[in-house]
Amino acid sequence: MRIIAGEAGSRKIEAPEGRNTRPTLDRVRENLFNMLQGRIHGARVLDLFAGSGAVSFEALSRGAAFCVLCDHDRKANAVERKNCTALNMQSRCEILQMEWSQAVSRLTAGGDCFDLIYLDPPYEMQDLRGVTEALLPLLAEDGLLMVESEKDARVQVSEHLSLSKDRRWGIARVSFYMKTEESQKAEAASGGDAE
Repeated sequence: MRIIAGEAGSRKIEAPEGRNTRPTLDRVRENLFNMLQGRIHGARVLDLFAGSGAVSFEALSRGAAFCVLCDHDRKANAVERKNCTALNMQSRCEILQMEWSQAVSRLTAGGDCFDLIYLDPPYEMQDLRGVTEALLPLLAEDGLLMVESEKDARVQVSEHLSLSKDRRWGIARVSFYMKTEESQKAEAASGGDAE
């Protein structure tokens, strides 16, 4: 695996051994970040089910300001830390080894807000309504929440998200969601994260 472009372009990164982690393929990342070109510079990124951290490190290489990586798997977490150090990105990363629900609770309690949230859960995990609902307070008003899944999967997300784009590359699919207008209005009325 390698970083495709930006300050760390062409640098190799490691992936966790075994079948518990499925790294986002170079082709998927290349196409994904081509689509995010206008959004990535200065962005705050949350990478949930981060695996090797490839998506986060690609984002940082291309100008993201800060990334939070979270994976509960010990081996994945160790590889994330190793990659982060090798790329000298420690000052722009926070790496969490915990279940997604613990991470979301901690980040929400800390008042965090992210421009981009990337979810790459195990492909068999298709009901993401609870995960995506919990992430809503962390997603900036005009932020993007992206879900990687198997190309023919029927992933379910919060009713407060609307599908913006849907792309397939090889065996993978990435769906792009934004908060619905109703959700943004409700947040603004309650004094939430909406500005």
